[in-house]
Amino acid sequence: MQEQARARRKRSGAQAKDKPQTGEDRLFVEALSRGFKVLEAFSQAPRPMSLAEIASISGIDKSGVQRIVHTLVQLGYLDKQQEGAALGRKLLDRSFDYLRSNPIIQQAVPVLADLRRTVQERVDLSLFDDLTMHYVVRMQSKRDTFYAHLVGRRVPTFCSSGGRSVLSHLPDDQVMDILLRSDRRKLTPRTTVEIDQILARIEEVRTSGYSLAIEEVLVGEVAVAAAVLDRSGVPIGAIHVAGSLAEWAPDDFVARAGPLVSAAAAGLRQF
Repeated sequence: MQEQARARRKRSGAQAKDKPQTGEDRLFVEALSRGFKVLEAFSQAPRPMSLAEIASISGIDKSGVQRIVHTLVQLGYLDKQQEGAALGRKLLDRSFDYLRSNPIIQQAVPVLADLRRTVQERVDLSLFDDLTMHYVVRMQSKRDTFYAHLVGRRVPTFCSSGGRSVLSHLPDDQVMDILLRSDRRKLTPRTTVEIDQILARIEEVRTSGYSLAIEEVLVGEVAVAAAVLDRSGVPIGAIHVAGSLAEWAPDDFVARAGPLVSAAAAGLRQF
C-alpha cells in the first residue's frame, strides 16, 4: 500500500510539474504557449520535420502548426528546408543572452577555467532544475565526444554526480519527493535506480562533501562533483570534473579531483 501511495504521488507530482495551470489564469497567452510547443517538439526529433510530424508531437492540429511554423520562419526561429522545418539560428541568440546575463555563470567561468588548468580533465557547471541538472558551461579535456561539448543538455538529478551533490544539501522530505517523481530508468548498466541505494549515496556525499558517479550517466566515465550553494546555503547547481576509466582508477580520481572540486564550489558561495 505504501509503495502504491508513493507511485500515486510520483504521478501526480509529475503531472503538476509538466502541465501548466491555465484554467483560471487570465494572463496566460495560449497562442504563445502553442508556439513554444512547436519549438519544443524538436526536442523529440532533432532534425527537420514535416508539419504532420510536428502536429503529432505537439498535439496541435496541422492547420495551426502550419500558421505557427510560418510565423516562426518569418521571425528566424525556424528554417524552412526541403525536408521540412528545422530549428533556426536565432534560437542561439536567446541562449547567448541567457548565458551572458546569468550572474552565476559570469562568476563561475574563471573558477572553472582555473580548475580545468589544474586537473587537465573536463570541467562542467550545471544548474539545479528539480528533476534534472542543466549543463550551462562545459570545458573540454583531451577526449572528444559530441554531447560532452554541448551546453543545454539535461541529465537526471537522481543519478548524476552533480545531482546527488545537490540532493545532499536538501531536506530529506524534499529529496524523497524528487526521487519519487523521477523517471528512475537506467541510462547505463551501472546507473543506480533503487531509492534506498540512492539515499545511501547521498549520505556518503554529506560526509565527504563531494559526490562520485562511476559510469552512471556515460559508460567509461568517472565523475566527481560538489554543490554550489547560495548565500543561504541552498543548492543552486554543481561543479563537475569528469575523467576516463581508461586512464583513472576511481580511488585515484577521487583523491585528485575531490578536494579541488570542493574548493572550487566553495569559492562560488556568494549568490
